Amino acid sequence: MRIILAGMGDVGYHLAKQLSSEAHDIIAIDIDQERLSYSDSMTDIMTINGSSTSIKILRAAKVEKADLLVAVTSSEEVNLTTAILAKKLGAKKTIARIGNGEYLQPDIGVNFGELGVDFMIYPEELAALETVNLIMRTAATDVLEFEGGKLSVIGLKLDKNAPVMHQRLAEVAKQYHTIDFRIVAIHRNFRTIIPSGNDKFIPNDQVFVITTPGGSETILKLAGKENLKFENIMILGGGRIGRRVAKLLEDSMNVKLIESNTEKTYELADYLQKTLIIQGDGRDIDLLAQESIIDMDAFIALTEDAETNIITCLMAKHLGVKKAIALVDKADYIPLTQTIGLDSLINKKLLAANSISRFIRKGEIVAMATLEGIDAEVLEYIAQPGSIITKKKVKDLGFPKEAIIGGVIRGNESVITIGNSQIKENDKVVVFSLPGAVKKIEKYFR
Repeated sequence: MRIILAGMGDVGYHLAKQLSSEAHDIIAIDIDQERLSYSDSMTDIMTINGSSTSIKILRAAKVEKADLLVAVTSSEEVNLTTAILAKKLGAKKTIARIGNGEYLQPDIGVNFGELGVDFMIYPEELAALETVNLIMRTAATDVLEFEGGKLSVIGLKLDKNAPVMHQRLAEVAKQYHTIDFRIVAIHRNFRTIIPSGNDKFIPNDQVFVITTPGGSETILKLAGKENLKFENIMILGGGRIGRRVAKLLEDSMNVKLIESNTEKTYELADYLQKTLIIQGDGRDIDLLAQESIIDMDAFIALTEDAETNIITCLMAKHLGVKKAIALVDKADYIPLTQTIGLDSLINKKLLAANSISRFIRKGEIVAMATLEGIDAEVLEYIAQPGSIITKKKVKDLGFPKEAIIGGVIRGNESVITIGNSQIKENDKVVVFSLPGAVKKIEKYFR
């Protein structure tokens, strides 16, 4: 596909990095030459310095030949204008990043498709939904669901007393051969491993497990975890993400929201009927103590300042909160947060890039996602009739060692793959892969 990316901030860069490994023809447009130079040095793309709202620049990018234009600058107005112009100039499909959730309401009365915007991505809503998902899966550090939960990839930090500690994967698989799960990756000391049967679990491992709905409880026990029911939640930050998370949780949990801006607290009080709004500085440990942080099940820091979010989450963990989730938009901080005691992090820009990638089809890939803080990708393929993947049992395929086939969705059924599994045509196959193996995997599904 010929894809034009307008805006090479974090979202654009993540997208370029994902897509360049799939042999797409990518043209990046940005007004900042420094961003373009960095992206060009890290990915295989063509760059054009200029404004994406310039018809001259769009024509220089040969927009009339573009299969897709993705506008992900920091300006909603620029993104919408770019998408509309690109569609009028001949781009087949357009996607625009927005910052106003109102545009996604079904009763708004404006058909953006008619204007030229085929799809809109709202990172704040994605971040809110991801946060709620992590609160509902109390023990998980990461959650990815496929086909409405028929298969799930769950990230877990192993407790030092976990039953699987110091055991080899083959031993665990032998003991629990009737359970529908498979270990697909281990993150250890800043390195991601696609494990073999001889790899052992050691303290502080973060493991990623693919499972069917019936396997979740056993996985938690093996990791030394309990899927507790959370009742008391404290949120720091009443911005677009914080208020949305509170709205989604307030009917089922006791929610307290701390916001430093006095005017904003009045707006929040009108919007949130069941959430207790507190005006104050969430970094003030005395305020946290007064608001009974020791009784909280989870603390969620969603301010616009990554350092504040990290520090307050660490304070909450020190005070005994079971789960701390931080919004961290600085990519450099992502690997660090996995080692300093945070349970989960939310990166709205990476979530946006992953969501956009679902709308980009290359051959048999139907979905692609990157997990925060680890160097691996989760891909969903469709096994084409006559493809290599359908011709032999999994153990005989010679599949790359840097990747692992986790599970298969076949109609309404989901199956965890083992060595003797046989993949059939039209199966949806979930693969966990290190970045360098993606091109090797593609040939199995053509």
